[in-house]
Amino acid sequence: MDRNGPAIELAALSKFYGREVGVDGLDLAVERGEVFGFLGPNGAGKTTTIRCLVGLLRPSSGRVSVLGLDPVGDHRELAPRLGYLPGELRLYPELTGAQTLRMLGDLQGAPTSRRGTLCERLGLTTGDLARPVRGYSRGMKQKLGLVQAFQHDPEVLVLDEPTEGLDPLVQEVFFELLTEAAAAGRTVLLSSHVLPEVQRACGRVALVREGRLVAVRRVSELREERARRVRLVLGDGPVPRELPGMERWSPQWRGAEVQLLISPAELVGELGRLLAELPVTDLSVEEAGLDEAFLDLYRQGADAQEVRP
Repeated sequence: MDRNGPAIELAALSKFYGREVGVDGLDLAVERGEVFGFLGPNGAGKTTTIRCLVGLLRPSSGRVSVLGLDPVGDHRELAPRLGYLPGELRLYPELTGAQTLRMLGDLQGAPTSRRGTLCERLGLTTGDLARPVRGYSRGMKQKLGLVQAFQHDPEVLVLDEPTEGLDPLVQEVFFELLTEAAAAGRTVLLSSHVLPEVQRACGRVALVREGRLVAVRRVSELREERARRVRLVLGDGPVPRELPGMERWSPQWRGAEVQLLISPAELVGELGRLLAELPVTDLSVEEAGLDEAFLDLYRQGADAQEVRP
């Protein structure tokens, strides 16, 4: 395996559970220093892929490489360089928070110099850490999970639904940690169903559907391609509900207000023509989001052949 190649590389990765397909022929490369989004509906194969990445599952066929290492065969060498937060975090309820972090740090096999600072930033007090985990709320357990993933300053972070249960203030701290990790050249694979989070944090995203890769795209490209939501508020006077060509913009009327979906290519010229023909008193144009792009790609993936990056 190439130890100077991509931080994460999948080549024809397949994992089957009997006759059930986990993932089938997955090809993907995540470059070093990249914050990469991994998207897909429930049952799409995200968790299976992640478990192969961190060495919890052995592929049925194909190859997995993390920092040029085999996550199963080279687990002892890879563990100190890898941080992992599972989507379903399970902890020993009888251990305290501090005991949990020490135990996981020993398993990681690397110094945990960031532990104290991370606990402070995420709001885990000395009193919290002295309590058994069985008394923790969901949000506190998630904070503990984030600390153990980041505490040894790993080169690669694999984070599955990392903001589950976190309040908005702690979520902001999490995004600060992501920004700092990227600035330090760390690689992050972020799996989340919260699309605004992915749009905010990631440069590229991959979409999987039924165990197959649908697309790998830059977030900026997806946003540029999507129609803008244009909201017009109309004043007094007769309002033509059907202008020539308006139907292609999927108009939605609500009293004297209409919302349109206009492509970037048409936004300037066509919107100007529309404004000249309507008694517009207010106008707003919303930035394109990732949610519609995700849904479009998912629908296309139902009939399209597998797309390889």
